[in-house]
Amino acid sequence: MAEDTGEQFLHKQDPKLHTIQSVEHEQMRRRIEAINSNRKTSELISQKPADKIAAWLGVVEKTHMGHKDDPRVIERIKNYYHKEYVITPENIPQSYWNLQGEIAISEGRKQDLVSSGVFIEENTIQNPDGTSNVNRSFIFPEEIKEQAVRTVIANQEQSLDKWVDYLSSNDAQYSMWAKYWAFRSIVRMGKLEKTEDGRARFATRRKDTVASFPVLNPRALANTIGAINARLEEKGKPMEEQTTENLSTTLSDEEYQKLLSTEDFSKLYAQFLSEIPEYSTQGLEDTRGEWIKYSQGSNPQPLVASLEGHPLEWCTADIDTARTQLEGGDFLVYYSFDQNGKPIPRLAIRMEESRIAEVRGIAPNQNLDPYITPVLEKKLEEFGSEGQAFKKRTADMKRLTQIEQGTLRNQEINTDDLRFLYELDSPIEGFGYEIDPRIAEILSKRNVEEDMPIVFGCENRQIARSIKEIRPDTKAYVGKLEPGIFDLITRYNIEQIYTSFPEGKIRRQADEIGGKTKEELRHELKLLEDEGTLWVNDWAISMMDNPKFTTLPTQDDIQTVRLTLQDLGFDRGTPTTDQIFKRAGELGLELCPAELGVHRRLKDLNQPEGDEYYIGMDPIDGSEDFPSVFYLNRDGGGLELGERWARPGSSWHLDDEFIFSLRKSSILK
Repeated sequence: MAEDTGEQFLHKQDPKLHTIQSVEHEQMRRRIEAINSNRKTSELISQKPADKIAAWLGVVEKTHMGHKDDPRVIERIKNYYHKEYVITPENIPQSYWNLQGEIAISEGRKQDLVSSGVFIEENTIQNPDGTSNVNRSFIFPEEIKEQAVRTVIANQEQSLDKWVDYLSSNDAQYSMWAKYWAFRSIVRMGKLEKTEDGRARFATRRKDTVASFPVLNPRALANTIGAINARLEEKGKPMEEQTTENLSTTLSDEEYQKLLSTEDFSKLYAQFLSEIPEYSTQGLEDTRGEWIKYSQGSNPQPLVASLEGHPLEWCTADIDTARTQLEGGDFLVYYSFDQNGKPIPRLAIRMEESRIAEVRGIAPNQNLDPYITPVLEKKLEEFGSEGQAFKKRTADMKRLTQIEQGTLRNQEINTDDLRFLYELDSPIEGFGYEIDPRIAEILSKRNVEEDMPIVFGCENRQIARSIKEIRPDTKAYVGKLEPGIFDLITRYNIEQIYTSFPEGKIRRQADEIGGKTKEELRHELKLLEDEGTLWVNDWAISMMDNPKFTTLPTQDDIQTVRLTLQDLGFDRGTPTTDQIFKRAGELGLELCPAELGVHRRLKDLNQPEGDEYYIGMDPIDGSEDFPSVFYLNRDGGGLELGERWARPGSSWHLDDEFIFSLRKSSILK
């Protein structure tokens, strides 16, 4: 008897999956394709539920992985999932507001609630035993509720986006049915809870669930999918012959097999998540050890065995994931030795053929631990220019570690290190899939108001909080952007501009445009493409071919600013292109010449990974005759010059970033 396929597994989990509209739509498309190509429909269409699901998943995979070529795709997908699964304001239950009120009272802030306009209704309930309980209901003012609702929704969106980003990335090397199973499961999972016997479980998510979506842990996910993969391979055998390996470190074989038999993602993921060893820096000071290379195509078992029982989040700890990764290239691991000579995995370098695909450490979110950066620095020297691409990351992590160790010894942080922590001059880059948590941890212990004059190199009175406070000796502005703000900022040469500190930095710079024809610009882009430095997508090329794309005959300088839509003053919803450009004009900003996007791409070759911004410009029709603007980004695939639709009514996210130019009247003569 053959093993079950992933698609058969999905059909068993949801017997009606093969009949949903999107699956039937793909069947209809295939039927039309068969008719148009004069082929028998049986050649393209199967009526077996598993085959229908497989055909549909092929479309899903193509759609979700398409954002490598066009980031708009993944943004549209995220927007769709937000509408489908994220809580709406009207569904936030009264129990949530009651809980917030009870928390405030338990912290001794009842008077603060009353002062802010919260109405507290108290009812005393008499119990049969003569005791009484007080039940309270809290009615919050709408302006307070609006802010809290935005926070709840933003937290859910961000936690859901992490799953979308990870499952559609090259890191998640799983079959599409497994990705679908995982995602379909997590959107039904609520808060992680402890059961009476001390184990973990996820509550069922409902339309009024306020909790964020489950935390993403690549290792727990890999173990969950790996367990089911192993079970499907054994399905064809009699029960007494099944030998599915126990991947749990706390459950007996009997308990594990019982858990596995549920085939429930939520239960399996909760168990593996609870078993992730707690990360600690104890014993990591000694970094003496050795690199071990697991060659491409080799047996993954030795690699997996070497990672068992260690506090790391690597998905490589699962045998199927390790096998897939080794099929793509070598896998290098650095092991230090503990006092007993036992190897401890500390670093991983995953290769894709001859290219470094990722570098991971054992700290939370796969960042580097505080002591291992020098080992990585030395190893990267062996990779030549490939290793040089990681130079800033290693330098940033080394400096962050030095600052962290200094704070533990209660040493004062100097001005340069404070500027580094607040990322005034450049963002801090690490190796994890999220920002190194040590940054927030260190900053949480500091007084921002006291730090601002230090990092800005001025007195507190020289920091303006509103446009009315700007004076000739003002050195920094931290406040809302208002009409006329950029005229004053340039008049008094105020270099530091923030809507909030430190996260709301407005970046200004001088840009050069003109002096090159569009043919010369295209030739320079092509040279960088040929050497593998960047990629220009076809839509961006078609924009350059449009007659509306022009260049200045002589070189000119323009002053530009980079800001988010939140910086522009949008605090909710999805602003349209027209609304964004109108607001920019009110603040004294102008649209940039289209050629700025190309000049920026040619020069911005050190753009940080994960960074993306758009050019605020008069939209130009691309290959699909849709008005579009240029975007510049850098992701796992490298640097890119792309295009994004920007019709008047096109909607944008609040954290989208634009480049605008200052009006000529605003620029210092």
